[in-house]
Amino acid sequence: ENNIYVRPLLKISRQTTVAACHEGGIEIWSDPHNDDLRFARVRTRKNVLPNLEENLGPGITEALVRSADLLRDDADALDSFALEYFAQTDPLNLSVNELERLPRAIRTRVLRLAIYQAGAPAGSLSAEHINGAEALISDWHGQKELSLPGDVKLLRNSGRITLSTK
Repeated sequence: ENNIYVRPLLKISRQTTVAACHEGGIEIWSDPHNDDLRFARVRTRKNVLPNLEENLGPGITEALVRSADLLRDDADALDSFALEYFAQTDPLNLSVNELERLPRAIRTRVLRLAIYQAGAPAGSLSAEHINGAEALISDWHGQKELSLPGDVKLLRNSGRITLSTK
């Protein structure tokens, strides 16, 4: 049979997979892009990670992988909590009091969901947009409405955050 195994096997080192291929008589094909320093991922793998290992000690790469896994799990949980809250509210007319009670990490996700629901194009929101929206809740001092991508307008008025398109 024609068994094809494709990297990346992220939890297994390249040294281990190469050794296993040699032992099993499997021909190895290497993508030439994996050695092209024009790509940030290649520069990271060939320059940054070895530098970190040399200066911070062996095992730093594995520690970074573990941290990334934990952060991914945390982000997934926060996304889930935000979606749960979002499903129970009117996304175009949000209560400031309720949003204030949410942890910032969930509140900003709810705001992002609401802005997209109001019509902002997918992928158009920056951290600056979300921070501006969040400031209408956590740092309120009479700001004007916030103009966002897709002609979405976000306004705080009478204890509510309203979203509209004009």
